[in-house]
Amino acid sequence: MIDSQKAGLDAGAVLGERPNGVPICCDLADALAQVGDLPDYFIFGMAPASGMLSSHERGLVLEAIDLGMNVVNGLHEFLNDDPVFAAASAAKNVRILDVRKPRAKKDLRLFSGRIAEVACPRIAVLGTDCAIGKRTTATILARALNDCGVKTVLVGTGQTGLIQGARYGVSLDAIPSQFCAGELEATILEAFEGENPDVIVIEGQGALSHPAYSTSSFILRGSCPDAVVLQHAPRRVNRCDFEHMAMPSPADEINLIQLFANTKVIGLTLNHENMTDVEVSAAITRYEAELGVPTTDALTRDPQRLLEMVLLAFPELKRVAGTQ
Repeated sequence: MIDSQKAGLDAGAVLGERPNGVPICCDLADALAQVGDLPDYFIFGMAPASGMLSSHERGLVLEAIDLGMNVVNGLHEFLNDDPVFAAASAAKNVRILDVRKPRAKKDLRLFSGRIAEVACPRIAVLGTDCAIGKRTTATILARALNDCGVKTVLVGTGQTGLIQGARYGVSLDAIPSQFCAGELEATILEAFEGENPDVIVIEGQGALSHPAYSTSSFILRGSCPDAVVLQHAPRRVNRCDFEHMAMPSPADEINLIQLFANTKVIGLTLNHENMTDVEVSAAITRYEAELGVPTTDALTRDPQRLLEMVLLAFPELKRVAGTQ
């Protein structure tokens, strides 16, 4: 991993977890010196609000191409459309994967209503802000369900989920708004027909209440979820990247979601940023009393609590999970 400001540290430790043995390097040369063999892929994992490369970052990606690495790009700036990058990749016989790039406009799909044919529960993991842990919680939830025998497919809705390996997914913020609900509906149908799962978990984006992002509304429309798990950071005072905007309360976000869509919030999950373990426990107790829904922290508490949250809402799954 490359981050000049945190070079020399362990990625897991920086993320507030246990050290994971992934070193943070100051530049590409440092990273290559540590891994030894040339990697097959260079992943540009940053997600600037502009969705564009800076001049320094352009040079870094071109350096990776010149060394013979394929490039995975999650930006709104499609590098295959840039003559400089196209020529560089052709010269080195490497690929550039623009994961956010949608299909051709003539192939984009409108919402059809066929989502009603998906016979298994659909659970969307939404949040009260962006960059709050929705994808992480969705991943842990899907893993917990699969581990207990409930076949679950995670549908990605953004570039990072796709880069991390979501077999089914679409980067909604790169699609013309007229087709967002339809593209997500079609992707969920593909997951249902291709995998025959017991549950489909849909990754959330942004927040329904956030004025800067509309993706949550498309997720609710396109997936028509049977249930929602809401992610919240109790110690976050203002919205990420919008310091003049106060965070909504979980109660307000729940009311908005349930007013906007024919669904039910079945649980609250916490982001423990700037919280001690004692404070997390107190917050879990407080929110369960205030909101009347199961509450947990997906990262610091037993995944069994996520599983119980779902089985309480969908008791028919207990037969599949073998918990009856």
